[in-house]
Amino acid sequence: MTTQLDVSAQHTGPDLPVVFFDGGCPLCRREIAHYRRIGTGQRLCWVDAVSEPEALKTHGLSLEEAMAELHVLDGNGCWQRGIDAFLVIWQQLPAYRWLAKIITTLGLRRPLAFAYGHFAASRNRRRCGDNRCAANSGM
Repeated sequence: MTTQLDVSAQHTGPDLPVVFFDGGCPLCRREIAHYRRIGTGQRLCWVDAVSEPEALKTHGLSLEEAMAELHVLDGNGCWQRGIDAFLVIWQQLPAYRWLAKIITTLGLRRPLAFAYGHFAASRNRRRCGDNRCAANSGM
């Protein structure tokens, strides 16, 4: 099992990608748990945006931004969001590298980004409507 790394220090890549996920979302928790289970070595740093708000602040990410879509601070210190964030994750996991390669080789990033954008907006409305995310996190 991958252990959680301390991300309290300012990120100055190249380093491990840092994945900011919604630990209050059952679907998100299951997916991240799956990635953590199959990950070999410490290739990714996992940050639950809801229970670790100090990590969000350290990296200049608001809770609202973090809840809107998946965010990854890649190994070069650049933000990747949505499908691009998934590509960073999948490229780090031997069991998913093939998927990242297919998506990029076949030019599927754009249609998948469109589909994920609609999914993320719907999930965000259900999960964070009426400011429930902020209320749950104590922010």
